[in-house]
Amino acid sequence: MPIRIDTSAADFASAFADFLGQKREISSDVERAAREIIADVAARGDAALFEATKKFDRFDLAASNLRVTTDEIEAAAKRCDPATLDALKLARDRIEAFHLRQLPKDDRFTDALGVELGSRWTAIEAVGLYVPGGTAAYPSSVLMNAVPAKVAGVPRVVMAVPAPDNVLNPLVLAAAHLGGISEIYRIGGAQAIAALAYGTQTIKPVAKIVPVEQEKDDIFGFLKGKVKVVGDVVSPALTPEEWGDLY
Repeated sequence: MPIRIDTSAADFASAFADFLGQKREISSDVERAAREIIADVAARGDAALFEATKKFDRFDLAASNLRVTTDEIEAAAKRCDPATLDALKLARDRIEAFHLRQLPKDDRFTDALGVELGSRWTAIEAVGLYVPGGTAAYPSSVLMNAVPAKVAGVPRVVMAVPAPDNVLNPLVLAAAHLGGISEIYRIGGAQAIAALAYGTQTIKPVAKIVPVEQEKDDIFGFLKGKVKVVGDVVSPALTPEEWGDLY
């Protein structure tokens, strides 16, 4: 129900303050709920993930149908409009060409004192892309994160996408396929972020999570030397020494 606040009303200041307070209260409730979901998935793994999916996306999830199959991905591509697929292919090729020019080069040399010095760039070992589902679909943003990750040499790129009522957007799956992603899970929300960060009995954790609806990453975001964390969720799979390699 819409809330109307009249700027010319005598009580505008107090009404507006009440409205802002309500927003903060709602935000706090959402954060608290998200933290509880994250803690539950971190503690119980698949069981918590399946329960959250049943509650929020209204279908029964199990280890057997958690990962989107190759047949499903191929079938989704066949349902897409050919002209739209061609546009996505063009976008993929242009994104790849741009980021190939960004690839940094290793450096090794001997200085005046005879000491051998240098620097080496290596890709992050595993990256997770969180993709919106339902009414919001961003296939182009999938490409803008998947392609630079692949160009950077990330060996494992994972995608998590919610499937309300067990329905996946075919264009998102087609974009993932064009971007070279084959490990796709039909999960969303805080439970998906937790599964990617902490891992479950079925899903291996990743070292970095990219929220594709909020940002496009360049190639340097997928090379060691830079790390991003979503909220307070970090991957415990890395030792302190390994985290040091990322910074």
